[in-house]
Amino acid sequence: MSRAVAEASTGPLAPAACRRFSHAAWGVLAYNMLVVLWGAFVRATGSGAGCGNRWPLCNGAVVPRAPRIETVIEFAHRATSGLAIASVAALCLWAFQLFPRGHRARLFAALSVVFLFLEALLGAGLVLFQYVEHNASAGRAAYLAAHLVNTQILLAMLVLTAWFGADPVARRWRSAPGLVLAGLPVSIVVAVSGAIAALGDTLFPAASVASGIRQEFSSTASVLLRLRAVHPVIAVIGGVVVLFAAVTTMRAGRAAAARMGAILSGLVFLQLAAGAINIVLLAPVWMQIVHLLLADLLWIALIVMTLEAGRENLLRR
Repeated sequence: MSRAVAEASTGPLAPAACRRFSHAAWGVLAYNMLVVLWGAFVRATGSGAGCGNRWPLCNGAVVPRAPRIETVIEFAHRATSGLAIASVAALCLWAFQLFPRGHRARLFAALSVVFLFLEALLGAGLVLFQYVEHNASAGRAAYLAAHLVNTQILLAMLVLTAWFGADPVARRWRSAPGLVLAGLPVSIVVAVSGAIAALGDTLFPAASVASGIRQEFSSTASVLLRLRAVHPVIAVIGGVVVLFAAVTTMRAGRAAAARMGAILSGLVFLQLAAGAINIVLLAPVWMQIVHLLLADLLWIALIVMTLEAGRENLLRR
């Protein structure tokens, strides 16, 4: 970091310094994705109460002694989340030292810190409100949806930090085409429905695909089960919208935007296939994690494609 500061203070900002910052930002994003995946593992294994209903202490101790496996899983998630906060805070300090006032990398690095702190508070709320283990309330579903939306925004802020931080000059950006922008809220809706469906899989495991369908359409089915049945429909509709946005960008865009459109198209097909496999295999934990990883990669590709498409809109003017 000190080398980058020195370069910034001795003259015009060097492209090499920006590349180092951008690479570091992508690395911080990758680490935060791992933390998100571990959080999903905590939920899928029912380990959310592994540290009791205490936060930030774990069962009343800073480091638990003779922990159960559930405690190890939950404590590891808390520890990795703490490192995530430190990494994002360091990235923000670097952005403010490296870039001039008004550069968008500063803004999005600061917003990354804000949304990561919100992420930590929402994670703490899951424990303190006891929205863990076998809690099947509508309140847990709503809270989980809010948590998921915040996570998506956090990942988006880190992507924006990395993308804008790659250029010494504050990148100008014009709004992307409407169809491309429409893919963003649609993707969030699909992700929220997927998170609730995954919670239903954890709380109400099915012995077979047929029995799972009977569960979902039973007159006594809970809200979580009914939402689990709706998710595949929402996912297919959302996939079509995002695919149209990707194809539109591939046809109209130049190199960078078209390349991201191709990557996004591939991820849409992979994600739909993974969703079908997840249903057939009755949502094993490992498949839930793979499904979430693909969802996060799709979200990131969609954001980058939107940024590249918007920049091309500006260049055409």
